[in-house]
Amino acid sequence: MQQSVDRFLDFMAVERGNSPNTLAAYKNDLALLVDFLHDNGYESDRDWEKVTPRLLTDFLVHLHQLGYSDTTRSRKVASTRSMFGFLMEEGIIDSDPTEDMVSPRLGRSLPGTLTVEEVDALLAANDLEKPEGRRGLTMLELMYATGMRVSELVSLQVDDVDLEQGFVRAFGKGSKERVIPVHPQAVALLVRYLRDTRPLLAGKGSDRSLFLSRRGRGMTRQAFWLGLRKLAVQAGIEGKVTPHTLRHSFATHLLRGGAPLRYVQELLGHSSITTTQVYTHLTSEHVRAEYAKSHPRARQAKPAA
Repeated sequence: MQQSVDRFLDFMAVERGNSPNTLAAYKNDLALLVDFLHDNGYESDRDWEKVTPRLLTDFLVHLHQLGYSDTTRSRKVASTRSMFGFLMEEGIIDSDPTEDMVSPRLGRSLPGTLTVEEVDALLAANDLEKPEGRRGLTMLELMYATGMRVSELVSLQVDDVDLEQGFVRAFGKGSKERVIPVHPQAVALLVRYLRDTRPLLAGKGSDRSLFLSRRGRGMTRQAFWLGLRKLAVQAGIEGKVTPHTLRHSFATHLLRGGAPLRYVQELLGHSSITTTQVYTHLTSEHVRAEYAKSHPRARQAKPAA
């Protein structure tokens, strides 16, 4: 079971950009969970599928008996949910036993997003005089156009892009394949990148990776993340910007533009609609404003005297 936990921690570090302190908290919380499961006879990675809601209820009782505060128990429940959400996305389990886990209501941490103007500033921060800058612009534009995970982005092969039809083929968690439409502006950047920039980066030993490093090898998640951090600073964007921030921004901007939740779920590659529903909290203010502007009765309403 520890192997899956280690993979989860790596995912949270690289794709979510969690701080060392947050990662340490996850590690501590999940170590307690794994110890509890071990004590109940669950030891291998195959045993994750055998964990039931009843067993997790017993785990909550166990936390209470250990004397943890509501705040600490709430955090440990959140860590457990995140872990099982990761296992679902990876295809290790078929159903999520944490759906009915109850924890103290302490408020909800919503994903960070960029404004459209901040996305534009981030794209404009690339130095187009350099091949690396043109590659960076293409990667960012494609990520914002598709909502792909950074692991999916750097894993793309040249043959995964259909420039004529305007589609890209991504392989998500659990090797699930999905085809994502790409808007014309991103397609145009891909055409120029493949024609003019990628040949400058390619070497004799280059593989078929779509995005290449200066050494002619496929880009890594870490390299993309570090480049993104530098661009965010150059663009004057305050706060932490990670690859997942672009994914959140993609989903939020689509919903604000009127895209159905199921459509966004399909584009993101979420196994469950409940994973996608977090974005509805980010758009509620926008929806209320549009309602007030669009509904005939809302437009006619007068404030009470």
